[in-house]
Amino acid sequence: MKGDLSIFIADEEIGIVDAMKMIDKNSKGILYITREGKLAGSLTDGDIRRYIIKGGDISSPARLAMNSNTKFVTDEDRSKAISLMNKFTIYSVPVVDNDKRIIGIIFSEIHQSLGFRSDALKNTSVIIMAGGKGTRLYPYTKILPKPLIPIGDVPILERIINRFAGFGAQDFILTLNYKKEIIKSYFNEFPHDYNITYVEEETPLGTAGSIRLIKKQFDSPVIITNCDILINADYEKILKNHIGSGNVMTIVSSLKSITIPYGVLHSSGGGSIYSIEEKPKQSFLINTGMYVLDPKFIGIIPENVPYDMPSLAQQLISMGSKVGMYPISENSFLDMGEFEEMKKMEERINKEEHM
Repeated sequence: MKGDLSIFIADEEIGIVDAMKMIDKNSKGILYITREGKLAGSLTDGDIRRYIIKGGDISSPARLAMNSNTKFVTDEDRSKAISLMNKFTIYSVPVVDNDKRIIGIIFSEIHQSLGFRSDALKNTSVIIMAGGKGTRLYPYTKILPKPLIPIGDVPILERIINRFAGFGAQDFILTLNYKKEIIKSYFNEFPHDYNITYVEEETPLGTAGSIRLIKKQFDSPVIITNCDILINADYEKILKNHIGSGNVMTIVSSLKSITIPYGVLHSSGGGSIYSIEEKPKQSFLINTGMYVLDPKFIGIIPENVPYDMPSLAQQLISMGSKVGMYPISENSFLDMGEFEEMKKMEERINKEEHM
């Protein structure tokens, strides 16, 4: 393509947070990094993820996370682009001039972003914690349980299951409490090609406490997720990362940028102000509410007492076990826990479905 290349190109000093946002926006999964206007490297969400997992700071410049060995072609060698992409399993190649300035980008016709189907989770159980009252969404949840609140015309819980099923998941375990009969009735009313097992709490046990009620014995890592989030990521890569990293628990984390709606005062001794920062933006990696857990650690969850997943993670850390994270971009995480977030989720889903 020779159109607007600016959405695919950034200077090496761009911050990683802003680079992630550009990658989200261009929908091609890559950003080409330049130094003094010349090609210096490339940056994918995978490059950023590996950098963060190794302890890199998200406030760092993109050059610290980029791949410096980027493949490219000259204008005269455009015909070699497809064979180059096939050889190195990449989905785009920049076209550069004699000064190594980017004058075009060639994308593979088979380029895919997210949403492809596979059978990677065929033997993986998915536990969905669907027992909460959803008090932040009252009065909707006075009538419907939170898992059945529709996003568009499909309940959030069904959307979650469909995404996992798209990666081959067949075994779903729902932990239920509030309005549990309505949830069971909903899924009993239509045919589906996956299996659902219901585990019912008598009293609220929190996001981890209810897992202890499951009688099934697992022989491979399980995926655990809240029922009010959608993760738009490659679940196969998440599972492989967990297994390959040696983590006993992997927390799927998301970039979250927050703007402080005030002028922030920076002061020195004696109360003297040396600068005023107007509405600064801060970025963090937050817990999305999706986890991969080695099943042997389910047994350390206390029985019949409220207990949540962050407490389990902290307990594992205190034991010296390895708890890691799998970072995703801000646009890959949708949360409907509150009214404003639910509205944003619905707008995003509607936009995706009509593209």
